[in-house]
Amino acid sequence: MGKTMSEKILARAANQESASAGDILWVNVDMAMMDDILGPRVEIAEKMLDIKDEVWYRDKVVIISDHYTPPANINQAEIVKFTREWAASHGIENYYEFAGPCHQVMAENGHVLPGTIVLGTDSHTCMGGSLGAFASGIGSTEMLGILLTGKTWLRVPETIQVKWDGILPDGVMAKDISLKTIGEIGHSGATYKAVEYIGDTIKSLSLDERMAITNMAVEMGAKAGLMEADEKVKQYLRKHGITKDYTCFSSDADATYCATYTFQAEKLAPVVACPHEVDNVTEVTNVKNIQIHQAYIGSCTGGRYSDLEAAARILSGKKIKRGTRLLVSPASQEVWIRANKEGILETLIEAGATIMAPSCGVCVGLHSGLLASGENCISSTNRNFLGRMGSKESNIYLASPLVVAASAVTGIITDPRDLL
Repeated sequence: MGKTMSEKILARAANQESASAGDILWVNVDMAMMDDILGPRVEIAEKMLDIKDEVWYRDKVVIISDHYTPPANINQAEIVKFTREWAASHGIENYYEFAGPCHQVMAENGHVLPGTIVLGTDSHTCMGGSLGAFASGIGSTEMLGILLTGKTWLRVPETIQVKWDGILPDGVMAKDISLKTIGEIGHSGATYKAVEYIGDTIKSLSLDERMAITNMAVEMGAKAGLMEADEKVKQYLRKHGITKDYTCFSSDADATYCATYTFQAEKLAPVVACPHEVDNVTEVTNVKNIQIHQAYIGSCTGGRYSDLEAAARILSGKKIKRGTRLLVSPASQEVWIRANKEGILETLIEAGATIMAPSCGVCVGLHSGLLASGENCISSTNRNFLGRMGSKESNIYLASPLVVAASAVTGIITDPRDLL
């Protein structure tokens, strides 16, 4: 019987010839990531990890301060300081600060490789599946065990196959693929399962676009979201100077899936996830004319170069609607620098956008753009939960950067095809 990508990767990590869905495996972890919000500051880690020699292979540990940077208050500043000092005192050289959201930083710096196990204290660690890794979020207590031993247990998940074929129409983006898929499967429809994305639509997408899809696999409850590592993945790694050895896995033709979903890209229109659930998805034409007070393009889901470039297509030569705020946070320093050099940021600024530091702050409602009561925000981020970005009396609509940019121009939720 054939095996899925997840079964193959987990078997390798457990030093077994094979594994099947449902097996409980004791696996070697290839890379462990902690952020400032759920990393060393957690009390149990503070108490138990106070000796340098206790930390497992330090070169396999990555710590990224991204949620509280730049700090908005003294408490946040103290947490970032503690995280910085903890990393230094424990000999963790892979420490990043003000570099951008952790998942983007992990990918750009070669900490996510095909065929590896990547675990992090952030639920959207699953973004690493776009590079062919089994990447998943874990709790801080589980991370403590990994820091001490380099191992953890995992149950091999069943796999849902999601197939997208065809060419995306103009005005439609990978974010629309992600939201449409979540809307069909539901917010808990993939709980503790792996979601494997296949099809010629997926193959045609850039790594930027693929990352936007795997990033949100957890919004279906998935343990991991995976895509086969192809030549585009290898080119991405070479471009970032990554020369480490790795093994690419793909599912066998006769692998077993617990469910299969098939979609045609040509039939996809721009969609929006309405408050307060990510699977509350509808076509943008069904929610047109809802007033928008804030538009946000950024985060580990929707702030990469291709996202900023798409927004610039809409905003070039236009101005955002008076009374509407457009905030833009590039997904990393690398993205910020490239978009600046190529004039993308200038286009956005001239349209009235405010460019901010690469950070998680707005997405998770910690700083730099919180919502007041009664305000509506349209965002390229990954969650629209009640109170996520500020007041519990505000509303968040999730959409592609094209929809966000178009809505900023008109001041109401807008189909980008009307402006392209």
